[in-house]
Amino acid sequence: MVLGELGSALAGALRKLGEHTVVDEEVMDACLKEVTKALLQADVNVQYVVQMKKNIVKQVNIQELAAGLNARKLLEKAVFNELVNMLEGGGAEVKEKFVPKKGKPNVVMFVGLQGCGKTTTCTKYAYHFQKKGYKPALVCADTFRAGAFDQLKQNATKARIPFYGSYTETDPAKIAADGVERFKDEKNDLIIVDTSGRHKQEDSLFEEMRQVAAAVQPDMTIFVMDSSIGQAAQDQARAFKATVDVGSVIITKLDGHAKGGGAISAVAATKSPIAFIGTGEHIDEFEAFDTKPFVSRLLGLGDWTGLIDKINDVIPMDQQPELMDKLVAGQFTMRILYEQFANIQKMGPMSSVMSMIPGMDGMLPKGQEKASQAKIKRMMCLMDSMTDEELDTTSLKILQDPKRMERIGRGAGRGPGDVVELVEEYKRMSKMMGKMKGMKMPKKGGYGHSQAMAQNMQQMAGAIPPHMLKQMGSMAGLQNMMKQLEGKDMGKMMEQMGGMKGMGKMMKQMGM
Repeated sequence: MVLGELGSALAGALRKLGEHTVVDEEVMDACLKEVTKALLQADVNVQYVVQMKKNIVKQVNIQELAAGLNARKLLEKAVFNELVNMLEGGGAEVKEKFVPKKGKPNVVMFVGLQGCGKTTTCTKYAYHFQKKGYKPALVCADTFRAGAFDQLKQNATKARIPFYGSYTETDPAKIAADGVERFKDEKNDLIIVDTSGRHKQEDSLFEEMRQVAAAVQPDMTIFVMDSSIGQAAQDQARAFKATVDVGSVIITKLDGHAKGGGAISAVAATKSPIAFIGTGEHIDEFEAFDTKPFVSRLLGLGDWTGLIDKINDVIPMDQQPELMDKLVAGQFTMRILYEQFANIQKMGPMSSVMSMIPGMDGMLPKGQEKASQAKIKRMMCLMDSMTDEELDTTSLKILQDPKRMERIGRGAGRGPGDVVELVEEYKRMSKMMGKMKGMKMPKKGGYGHSQAMAQNMQQMAGAIPPHMLKQMGSMAGLQNMMKQLEGKDMGKMMEQMGGMKGMGKMMKQMGM
């Protein structure tokens, strides 16, 4: 999870409120001390933290409130609002986030400090929009750092994104202009220009950055910043904004630095919108930054809408009804299991996914994620060794045939015990998916919509492991999820909830 230690500390402070029958001034003061301590340890500016505490005390006047639940809810809400306010730059108006327009060339220039992960972030940015149907391309205008073009070429090739650069040309402005012109001719609609890393005290490199900007006339300039510099981010961000028209910020390396909180709050103070955050080294460890869902996850309150969007990213909407029809009809096969394993891998780190479920952040033990991923890959390798008949059958007799099991294991280079493990996993999943047989999929506004939704809610709650349901807030938590999803097509939402239900059970079976 992003800023895991900060999130755990904040969520723990709020969770302790539930241990008290009455929330009085002493309890509230203890909670706020833990909250402020966590923020200071995350390198958030002392002045911000002190002001935030004062604002919360003003909002929650314990003496004027009824004891118990009201005070807890109000305190939780006040902490949430103040964190959002701080990360949005104190409530001041911030520029609207840039969204490239499909079908026309959008030129985006990346600038940043040396060693901030800018070249890798360029590829992540391109890959993110490639999944959304754009045609991205990468241009390396970094002639200062040895190996910069080789790194970009390697990243782009792996992500299957076209690229441009030069080993002989030394003028970065010319390389950038030539690359942008080429990709405009080739009808790419997102052209990303990577520039040399620089520091605010390096006047010559800043002049070079101005020249590149003048040559390509970018539609958006993005400042990439390493979260480890903490509060110093504010000075650097302002220096870059004074040189070129920085429109948004991407903060990298939030998975391993205690100063991440300071970096985010410092950048927010410059009134530049944070567009994305980097949460790891891999190309898919890259998230769009939205303040309220981000704070919600920090406080252990989850982000159901973000989870639904992530599911939509890996399971196209047009495939979901077909999948649900098969499951409702009781047609669970090895091929469906394979597809669900593939979808789990596409969703990125499971710890990040679990942080979107209320109360589940930090529930995955250290080391468990790698073991679970290895198990998934092992089972998928065995299924790659199966025939179409074996992948599409619902007959355990066929799957448990000794000769078939021996051939499947041999074809995947695995032992008989691994094949037995796969068949047992299929049996467990098939039994669980059997509970979905006959589930009603309500249509928005249709007759019996509310009754069908209530029935499915009960069915979903019954399939989720009890300890997970408790962490999510029991039935009240599921109902809160529906409120967060209010306004969306509920027919489609219920289809997706079926997928979430399956995911929860699958996580349990894999030891997650």
